[in-house]
Amino acid sequence: MPRHDSIAHDITRPIVPTEVVAPPISHANFSIGDVVRHRLFDFRGVIFDVDPVFANSDEWYAAIPEDIRPRKDQPFYHLLAENMESSYVAYVSQQNLVPDDSDEPVDHPAIDGLFSDYADGRYALRQVHRH
Repeated sequence: MPRHDSIAHDITRPIVPTEVVAPPISHANFSIGDVVRHRLFDFRGVIFDVDPVFANSDEWYAAIPEDIRPRKDQPFYHLLAENMESSYVAYVSQQNLVPDDSDEPVDHPAIDGLFSDYADGRYALRQVHRH
């Protein structure tokens, strides 16, 4: 008779799946293509991706001063961002974003690759990038 190791499954006992704990369902206030402004810092940008909850590194999160550190259980947005000095990619919590009411397009070099038309404060995602 073959020898069974301790890691072999006992076929007489059913496999019980481990419990999966899902994060709370959160509602995204903004959509891909929306132009938004940071409520504390002087920059604005267009949203190109949304995470339903925090999905960046622990090091990134710990680098935020504790007194302004956002909760992790909310949507986080990837922005093609701009300020007076440069353009860059930003990762911002929902609590720190407000709609941008300037009705001005965002000046970021990556916009033309992802978006087409700009109208009414938002960009249309190019057809090639839609799911």
